[in-house]
This record gives sequence, structure tokens and C-alpha cells, in this order.
Amino acid sequence: MDIKLNYVEKGKGKPLILLHGNGENLKYFVHQIEYFSKSYRVIAIDTRGHGKSPRGNRPFTLKQFAEDLKDFVEEKKLEEIILLGFSDGANIALLFALKYPHYLSKLILNGADLHPSGVKRRVQIPIIITYGMFCILSFFHKKWVAKKEMFALMVNQPNIQKEELKKLNIKSLVIAGTNDMIKLNHTLKIHRYINNSKLCVIPGDHFIAKKESKRFNKEVEEFIKENRY
Repeated sequence: MDIKLNYVEKGKGKPLILLHGNGENLKYFVHQIEYFSKSYRVIAIDTRGHGKSPRGNRPFTLKQFAEDLKDFVEEKKLEEIILLGFSDGANIALLFALKYPHYLSKLILNGADLHPSGVKRRVQIPIIITYGMFCILSFFHKKWVAKKEMFALMVNQPNIQKEELKKLNIKSLVIAGTNDMIKLNHTLKIHRYINNSKLCVIPGDHFIAKKESKRFNKEVEEFIKENRY
């Protein structure tokens, strides 16, 4: 691995890894770190090029971020992981689960999408326009390259096929807000494609883990403790 990922760790017990969304950092999960560390070994990570984690020299892609996670897991010798990802973090978690399922006991996908078309157009169109702007600016000054890379993650990725999801057999929770930026029918597809998955839609927008933390934490905790799925 060309970099060391920044992370915070709190609590003891079964490892619960938290992956934040695009342009954010591990502080997004402040309410989850505090709540779940009472029962679990909570590890919140800054993705490559986010927060205090260096950009490094490797490709700035979701697939690379999944590889970064694999290196982190192996370095820490973690097993039977509960993996919770939000937004791009959920996409990273999904890519990790598809390639390295043996590390996981349960998977929680909050606001995931299989491809950019899963995002509502009123949200995606401004993202595409902003990405185009940063592509132009990056020709004139390298300070805009990082912004271009960050927006490229949302414009061009992920690209996960339903056939891949159907092979996944990890106990999974697909959770989203009623007014999420991810299309509801897209969230429903993810749930249907993943065998052994549970769907939960709670009142709120894309940021339910932060804005509706009590309800979010309750649903996640019940799923972790649930043996049916």
C-alpha cells in the first residue's frame, strides 16, 4: 500500500468499520462512533484523498478504495467484520464485499447506487456540470485536479452489474431515506438483487445517519443483532 489511511478507533468487541461519503471524512459518523462503541470495536476510516488520509499515487477510484480497505483489514488482522458504508462509502463497501466476502459477517449499505443513473437527475445534473467545469479549470492549474477527481467519482462510478449482486450472499441491510438523492426504485433493485438482504427506508434525506441518527442507529443495531437475515 502506498499510503496509510487515517482512522479513529473506539470500543471493544466485534469490528464495525464505517466508510464515509464523497468529499467527507470520518467525522460524518460522530453519532455512530459514540453509540456503537459501547458494544463494538468501531473503526471509522478516512478514504484515500479524504480527511487526513493522503492522496497517494494510485488511481483515485472506488475500486482502489476497496483495495485500500483490504490492505487495512489485513494489516489490522480483522475478521468477521460488520461493514457500514454511506453513499460512496456504501459503494466502496459493496465493491469490497463482492471481491472479499470472506472478511465480512454483515454488510450495511446506506444510500448506495450501482451506477450514476441511480441518482436523481435534479442532483446528478449539477454534479455533471460542476465536474465539467473542474475538468476545464484543471487544464490551467493543478490545484483543480483534486476537485475534478472527487467529482469524477460521482459522474463515472460505480458500475456494478446486477449479475454480480446476485452472487453476493452476505447478510445485508439496504437502508435509505424517504427523500434520498438515490432513486427509490434503484434502492429497491439493490435490495432485490442481493440475496439475504433486508430493506429499510426511514423518514429523511440522503444524510439520515447524521440527521436522523437515533432512528438510523436503532435500525442498524437491530439488524446487527438479528439472526433471520
